[in-house]
Amino acid sequence: MNTPSATSSAAAVRAVPSESTAPRFEIDPSWPKPLPDGWIGGQLACVYVDHNDHVLIVNRGDITEEEKETCIRAPAVMIFDLDGKLIGSWGDWDVLPSTPHSCAVDRDNNVWISANGDGMVQKYTYDGKLLAQIGTKGVFDTDDGTKRGKFLNAGKDRLNKPAGIACDPENGDVYFADGYGNRRVVVFDTNGKYLRQWGRQATPEEMEAGVGGAFAHVVHSVAISNAGLVYIGDRQGDRVQVFDKMGSFKRNIWVRTGTPTLPDKRGTAWWTAFSPDREQKYLYVMNGRNEQVHILDHASGTILSSFGRPGHQLGSFTHGHTVASDSKGNLYVAETNWGRRVHKFKPMR
Repeated sequence: MNTPSATSSAAAVRAVPSESTAPRFEIDPSWPKPLPDGWIGGQLACVYVDHNDHVLIVNRGDITEEEKETCIRAPAVMIFDLDGKLIGSWGDWDVLPSTPHSCAVDRDNNVWISANGDGMVQKYTYDGKLLAQIGTKGVFDTDDGTKRGKFLNAGKDRLNKPAGIACDPENGDVYFADGYGNRRVVVFDTNGKYLRQWGRQATPEEMEAGVGGAFAHVVHSVAISNAGLVYIGDRQGDRVQVFDKMGSFKRNIWVRTGTPTLPDKRGTAWWTAFSPDREQKYLYVMNGRNEQVHILDHASGTILSSFGRPGHQLGSFTHGHTVASDSKGNLYVAETNWGRRVHKFKPMR
């Protein structure tokens, strides 16, 4: 167990080494290219870069009444190349979940979409044909099946309010951070068959002690490293918990830049991404509490540097939600709530 000492407060962990040891990034103001005439996005819940360096953006489509009178609701899934050109889009709003949260592309080029407001996940072909669905829209893994019911943390054919997704490139298994209602990581095979799960609700004392597998609200993101380890964003726990694929706890990576005690109501460990080198030297964490991207030394978990701030200008974040990286070392940040943008940051040479 990687447990912080009594002096490992938010203030203590903010002391970081020189930024010269970490990569530096600058905003790319030309990305993406303008959308087709009339299109407007709602909350942009997720940005994801697939194995072909295509950038997928998940749009919740929740535009205002005023916008509905003058604009066209952009599709739920928009696909861009690295230059920011739109190369694909799709989504039937009558079939899709009402609150898309995340997406991921599996080894067979299928697109998985989660819905933290609907209790289900869906699997699509890359061009938008529905292949499979886990759960029923509006039916939740709770004692009475409703959104407000007591979470069960046990469903094998449904989820509660699933958030992040990761697809195992080795065998096609799909990992879900389930998430806003439940407190678990749940794994299904590529056909939607339940395989296993781990995780439970943590007490404040367990959060402070860094007990592995005990989660605060929300179990928000999931990513799989090149070493085959599973990284879970324990958002209000202000840490990334690391497991093997069977759920055995390995270590904590702390992001103690929030409240002095836990749980942190807003939380810091929202989303993770890795640098593109084979060793994945750097771990990137989207901190939605402080509206910053942290650059961490992957091996030690030390925060080397950070960029971003709250605001509406380019390079500033308004509810920065997810972060992704491509093979060239660029970073992308998607915003929900009233930000509704995707930023691209280029490495500074």
